[in-house]
Amino acid sequence: MDPDNAQMSIIDHLEELRQRLIKSIIIIAVATAVCYIFSDQILAFLKAPAGDVIEKFVAFSPMDGFIIKAKVALYGGLVISSPLWAWQLVQFIAPGLTPSERRFLIPATLATAGLFLLGSVAGYMSLGTTMHVLVGMFGSQIEYLPTAGSYVQLVIFLLLAWGLAFETPVVTVALVYVGLLEPATLRKHRRVAYFVMFVFAEIVTPVADPIVAPLIIMVPMVALYEISILISDRIFAKRQASELSASGSGR
Repeated sequence: MDPDNAQMSIIDHLEELRQRLIKSIIIIAVATAVCYIFSDQILAFLKAPAGDVIEKFVAFSPMDGFIIKAKVALYGGLVISSPLWAWQLVQFIAPGLTPSERRFLIPATLATAGLFLLGSVAGYMSLGTTMHVLVGMFGSQIEYLPTAGSYVQLVIFLLLAWGLAFETPVVTVALVYVGLLEPATLRKHRRVAYFVMFVFAEIVTPVADPIVAPLIIMVPMVALYEISILISDRIFAKRQASELSASGSGR
């Protein structure tokens, strides 16, 4: 390969990355600006699950109002613009994939976004119980004065944790697809996976009932794990058939 041509291809690749990043930043910035206009409504939406636990937030600095609204707007902007900036990432990756791999780009992108959204919804639904239990731990000697900043950070952490947890099938299938994991391994360590899921459910649902509430969270995660095994079986079988066909034609 000619070094000059190789160097030019690297430069072109970096330029493409730069263009995609600029477009993504502009998309997120516009979405954030729009969300800032509705930051009060977004904050009210995030506060709603806490119910009567939080009547009003308190602030300790004149800048807190702007900083909190900016955080809420940025989070909202990232969420609502995710299909657009995710597509920029897909378009950057696509040229380096084979035609057969490109067929999975759009389904994989939709599955990733859908599962993350599903996980975030589950996390949002668990916020009310989580806040009631956490505030109940204060006892009668401590008065709870919630700040909007600390509450928003907690909510974003929980929603992100839930969203990432629901990405398990996508990660699992991807590892099987590239040959780093086999369905047999998933079955062999099924009990360990279930235990990890239960521990995760216990952590994110700190309620008085240590069994029923975590199981409500754990059941969809187990279902997703089993679905990922079924999908992995098909992908693994197709890959083995392809490898056998290639080895047979090479004789």
